[in-house]
Amino acid sequence: MNNKIILSALAMDLKRVALGLNRKSYSMAEKFLTEALKRKSEVKKDELLPYMQTMMDQIEKLKIQGDAQNADDVLMYSTRIQNYVLYK
Repeated sequence: MNNKIILSALAMDLKRVALGLNRKSYSMAEKFLTEALKRKSEVKKDELLPYMQTMMDQIEKLKIQGDAQNADDVLMYSTRIQNYVLYK
């Protein structure tokens, strides 16, 4: 599968995680984080720029926490991945 498609789906899953955290719907956030991690494993990391490879490693360390900072971090990852897909 094309890396752009996988990264786009990953960005959407992460956006849903951020929305779930913001709404305090932790079960929804956990479900979409599981989906995001599955998508992340499909990404061909060797085709990514170095900063994106580092970000993929950071996504692996995400945990569902009930603080606003975590939701902001997840949304930031989503946005950066989406921008990478659109502008690379």
